[in-house]
Amino acid sequence: MTAPERGFSTAEFRNRTRAAQSLMAEHDLAALLLTTEAEIRYYTGFLTRFWESPTRPWFVVLPSSGEPIAVIPSIGAHLMKQSWITDIRTWSAPDYVDDGISLLSDTLGEVTPPTGRIGVADQMESLVRIPLADLRMLESRLLPRLLVSDQTITRRLRLVKSETEIAKVRHACAIADRAFNRVPEIASEGVALSMVFRRFQMLCLEEGADWLPYLAGAAGQSGYGDVISPATDVPLSKGDVLMLDTGLVWDGYFCDFDRNFSVGSPDKEVEVAHGCLIDSVQAAAERARPGAMIADLFHAMNAVVNPSGNIMEAGRLGHGLGMQLTEWPSIIPQDETVLVPGMVLTLEPSVEVANGQIMVHEENIVIRENGAEFLSAPQPPEIRVV
Repeated sequence: MTAPERGFSTAEFRNRTRAAQSLMAEHDLAALLLTTEAEIRYYTGFLTRFWESPTRPWFVVLPSSGEPIAVIPSIGAHLMKQSWITDIRTWSAPDYVDDGISLLSDTLGEVTPPTGRIGVADQMESLVRIPLADLRMLESRLLPRLLVSDQTITRRLRLVKSETEIAKVRHACAIADRAFNRVPEIASEGVALSMVFRRFQMLCLEEGADWLPYLAGAAGQSGYGDVISPATDVPLSKGDVLMLDTGLVWDGYFCDFDRNFSVGSPDKEVEVAHGCLIDSVQAAAERARPGAMIADLFHAMNAVVNPSGNIMEAGRLGHGLGMQLTEWPSIIPQDETVLVPGMVLTLEPSVEVANGQIMVHEENIVIRENGAEFLSAPQPPEIRVV
């Protein structure tokens, strides 16, 4: 598969900005204050792993008209200048007395009226990446302007992906698919689970991943206890079910799906459980078309893997996907978000095998006009064997 072109056109960033400004006008917001990696990258294209450092704050101001303004530590100026952003204001950070707050408040004061309302993300799956003391200082300096809810503007825009974004997720999925196909090279009876984890990350990088922020998995007889634990040094045994769940990144976009493997021939319970998971994903995929609701996908999967209707420990059976490993929405029975073309989702049912052991299966899809398109290669009912 030929890799998509990296990055985005300036036109795409302008479209995102104009769409946000249109929604801002509807909600009487004079500006948006963006503080997190995903928000800032969505409007600017500023892609760096430097966010791993908690030391420096980063800000972007999206005014009611015009282009976004970057208010950032000087160490980021060179990279930000490579984006479409032209108004870049910097300070030398870290500053123990005034870590960009004066510069930020002056910028917001410049582009908003004295009584302007400045939107900040405040709903589930959001955060304000700024120390509380600095946030209070900012609020005080801005008065009588107010920091208020952003009315989920950025979340709503990010929910529907452009074709360029979808192509990046698809490419990330293809990389992971190739790595999963090579698991028999690294996993067999007697190999420690921790070694499988290390080698699988190497496979993902060899197949083209930029980096691998997330890898989870498990191994156990006829299933496993959870899907979030770190790897142990316990060697794989015949009869184990090995699961690897990867969230690798290509050009800033994630895939997120898993694959199950039987160490040696699977027992009957494992065969049935794996087939049930595949049927569950297929049931949701058939329901995943414009006009349906997120809750419909939950019920389609749950009816297959959990016909008794008991509460599922996992809490949800999938989620949104894109610039982050997990995005809005969650596939739960209470979510009435209507599916529209361009939404990228994971389908992730789980099933209890025996004695508290579980199995989980996950695929990535995009909603199209005529239904779901798989971005990960959908699996057959038969479990893979190593």
